[in-house]
Amino acid sequence: MLFGAIEAGGTKFVVAVGKENGEVVEKKTIPTTTPDETIREVEKFFANKQLTSVGVGTFGPVDLNSNRETYGFITTTPKVKWQNYNLLGELKEILHVPVAIDTDVNVAALGEKTLGAAKDVDSCLYLTVGTGIGGGAVMNGQTVKGLSHPEMGHVRVVKHPNDSFSGTCPFHGSCLEGMASGPAIKERWGESAEQLQDRNEVWEMEAYYIAQGLVSFMYTLSPEKMILGGGVMQQKQLFSLIHEEVYKLNANYYDLPILQKENIHSYIVPPELGSNAGIVGALLLAEQNV
Repeated sequence: MLFGAIEAGGTKFVVAVGKENGEVVEKKTIPTTTPDETIREVEKFFANKQLTSVGVGTFGPVDLNSNRETYGFITTTPKVKWQNYNLLGELKEILHVPVAIDTDVNVAALGEKTLGAAKDVDSCLYLTVGTGIGGGAVMNGQTVKGLSHPEMGHVRVVKHPNDSFSGTCPFHGSCLEGMASGPAIKERWGESAEQLQDRNEVWEMEAYYIAQGLVSFMYTLSPEKMILGGGVMQQKQLFSLIHEEVYKLNANYYDLPILQKENIHSYIVPPELGSNAGIVGALLLAEQNV
C-alpha cells in the first residue's frame, strides 16, 4: 500500500508518498503562497498516484474537533489568506481518498514516538522552536487534543532579569513564542540566530525561557521524553544550557534519576528523525487512518 503525507507549514508544504512504517519513497517541497496556488501544486504532486490514505500535519490553529462544522479548518492564523480556510475539505475534494488531519507538531511527536528518539518509551512531547514555537505530544498511543490542540508556544513565561524586550506575539506579547522564537531573537538582538551563535548571553537567555516552558509541560503532561526540534535548536550549544536550567527549575521536585544533572541529557533530546519527523509522522497518521 502507498500512503500520502503532507506537512503543511507557514513557509512551505512538504508532500510525500511512502509505504508502511513511515518509509518515504518520493518527496517534494512546495512554497506556501495563497491557498489556491499551494493546493493546486499539492494536487499536481499526488496526481495519478494510487494512494490508500493521506495524513496531514498542519500549522495552526486548526479545528480538530470532528463534531464541529469547522473541523479541519485553519482558523486564527496570522497568515491572513489562510484564515478560516477549509484545508481538510479541499484536500478531500482533490485527493478522493480518506484524509486524516492533525497539527504539524503532533505528527512530529507521533513520528518520533514510533520510529525516533522516543521509540523506547510510551509517551513523548515534541517542541519545535523556530519561526514560531509549537508543541505536540503522544500519550497512550494517541496524539493529544481535546477542546482544541496544545498551544505550548503561548504559555506565559517569567521575564529574564536582564530582558526589557516586550515580545513579538500579536496575541500575548511576552509568551514563550513571543520571547524565544526565531523572530523574537532577531528583533531583540538585531541579528538572526545564525549570526549570534558566539554570543553566550543570547543563548543563556534563550535557555532561560525554553526551560520554563519545558518544566510547565513536564509537570502538566509528564511525558517520558522531551524532544526539541526546529531551526533555533540547530544551535547545539542550547541543549546543555536548557538541561542546566530545567534541572535548576525542577529543584528535585520530581526526584527521579532521569532528571538528575548527570542524566537529564537523556530526557531532553534532539529529534532522531531530524527534519523528517513531521513527514514521517504524517505517513504514520495516514496508515493509522486505514
